[in-house]
Amino acid sequence: MELRFSEKEEKLRQEVRSFLQQNGRSEGGQLGSRTDAEFEFAKEFNRKLAERGWIAPAWPKEYGGLGASIYEQMVFNEEFGYFGAPDTGTRGFGVGMIGPTLIIHGNEEQKKRYLPRITSGEDIWCQGYSEPGAGSDLAALQTRAVRDGDDYVINGQKIWTSGGHRANQMFCLVRTDPEAPKHRGISFMLIDDIMNTPGLTIRPLINMANRHHFNEVFFEDVRVPAKNMVGEENRGWYVGMTLLDFERSGIGTTASQKHTLEKLVTNLKEGDKARRERYRTRLADLVVANNVGRFLGYRIGYIQASGMVPNYEASVVKIYQSELGQKIYNFGVNQLGLSGQFVPEEPRAPFGGDMPESYIQAVPSSIYSGSNEIQRNVIATRGLGLPRG
Repeated sequence: MELRFSEKEEKLRQEVRSFLQQNGRSEGGQLGSRTDAEFEFAKEFNRKLAERGWIAPAWPKEYGGLGASIYEQMVFNEEFGYFGAPDTGTRGFGVGMIGPTLIIHGNEEQKKRYLPRITSGEDIWCQGYSEPGAGSDLAALQTRAVRDGDDYVINGQKIWTSGGHRANQMFCLVRTDPEAPKHRGISFMLIDDIMNTPGLTIRPLINMANRHHFNEVFFEDVRVPAKNMVGEENRGWYVGMTLLDFERSGIGTTASQKHTLEKLVTNLKEGDKARRERYRTRLADLVVANNVGRFLGYRIGYIQASGMVPNYEASVVKIYQSELGQKIYNFGVNQLGLSGQFVPEEPRAPFGGDMPESYIQAVPSSIYSGSNEIQRNVIATRGLGLPRG
């Protein structure tokens, strides 16, 4: 097995890295941007990517992508993760999730309408999946959609809608047949121009880091054209599960953690001897562990490049990386001492206050995107062949 990238991929890496270095990094410019200015920076960043055709490198060329190989995609993800490339929801939700789903399940009209607006960076998507009573058990969702002529009328509530306060589009799972078994009777809908849709209300949910990242969304007689349904009525669960298959890569996370560990190494070198003695072996352990995570991610890429679909292997990566991230940022806060508690608004904060904020945001990582308990069940049944129950 060749444990390195080819000359072609390394040449691409240098090109991507040079672009990222020239275009800077906006601290906090992710979905949980602290200011409108940071969000505008992320929009402009995506516009520059669109000019190069780098918004959706994995997509086929006919849909506005580069037709990049799996390994080329890994290069993009690694470099974007390492340099903290900001996003608005365009790449994460648009390119990574709804776009590939439309390529597989959408009709020609939907592909022509939505895909170009993703690769141009115009549309910013959010996801309407979880509900107050349907999180890990997503199939228990109750948001109701009733057919009325050429429209569906939607009533209900979604929660934990990441970036919903800045998005203009939403993909959403709704129940269209309440009498069917819970995994059936669900449909997949696209909701346009959500900021101006009558009856649709978005309210902020402030997280532990005091950031506005999540939202709750209320639907009161919201009318959505029937043509916005993706796939067949009552078969949306299978469309939605296709979408989730695109959520598990992990390479970008490992690269981001590598950048954090490098900063901690530099900080420790600049400290006194007693401090180095206290923290260096634990820091070394985390560097080794993160390298393990990197190769677990490479394994996913290898499986995909071989024409297979990772299943329990992706669950392994999700558990490993989420729990390792919690350890890294917990360690980082402690290594920095009292100053490790300074938030980004404090001018004296080491690393721009990234460490305590990253630690707080790492806490729910073992819960969202499928809790780690569920991932362990997937590994047990699909990976180890153990019986259910």
